[in-house]
Amino acid sequence: MPHHRATSAWRYWSKVAFDGPIPLVRGVTGRCHVWTRATNEKGYGTFWLGRTVKAYRYGYELAFGPIPAGLDVDHRCRNRACVRPSHLRAVTHRVNLLASTNHAALRAAQTHCMRGHAFDAENTIRAKNNTRKCRTCKRAADRAARTTTPERTAA
Repeated sequence: MPHHRATSAWRYWSKVAFDGPIPLVRGVTGRCHVWTRATNEKGYGTFWLGRTVKAYRYGYELAFGPIPAGLDVDHRCRNRACVRPSHLRAVTHRVNLLASTNHAALRAAQTHCMRGHAFDAENTIRAKNNTRKCRTCKRAADRAARTTTPERTAA
């Protein structure tokens, strides 16, 4: 009887639990397919394929083919352990970052500065590092800086 070696796809799918949580993200349907084996320090599944690869990226490639150059694979469900192909999409790095809950995404979602002024075309200054500044608040800070002069000390 010949010995058949398991394919990498079979090995991969044997490490997945198909009864994961239901995502709470609008528009993402079906239970997460959760990676049950090794994960890295950030919670992403890892899979040995002659070298260690991220499980969700390999799962994306099994379902859709190579990841297009310059694109990231985004977890639409926001679950890093999920490898369900319908929960994964290839997007630009910026779209991936802004879809998350990191500080950059939270800042980008802000419509007003901390003092309540709108971030609109007239009131927004773009800094060199592409962050937004409130024009109204900057004017007030500049005005305050001009009106307060440091006290002179007698020599």
